[in-house]
Amino acid sequence: MGAGGGYTRQPDGSVVVALWLPGPHGGERGPVRVLVRAANRARALTRLRNLGLRAVYLRGNAAPPTPDEVTAVLHHPDGLLWRPAPAAEWHLWRPIAALLRPPPPHAAVT
Repeated sequence: MGAGGGYTRQPDGSVVVALWLPGPHGGERGPVRVLVRAANRARALTRLRNLGLRAVYLRGNAAPPTPDEVTAVLHHPDGLLWRPAPAAEWHLWRPIAALLRPPPPHAAVT
């Protein structure tokens, strides 16, 4: 999974990493923006890999997190969020578990 993104270092030494990723489940949910807070970039990527996003990597710093994104991830207890991309104003940040669960089955029309 190639990833465009970037990171920013916080005053306490931690980092916030932001990545653009194709959506799970064959991309049927479209691309997503993922935010991760961790002690360093390597640990941020390890957190994502441990969730099953195995081929995640960060090259460069072309799309670092915006101040609003940093605020969102710093105020979330897990420090791991996502939302659809490109994000409309009404798309809220969601916990990563909501991204990783399988999509609901399509209801059969009778």
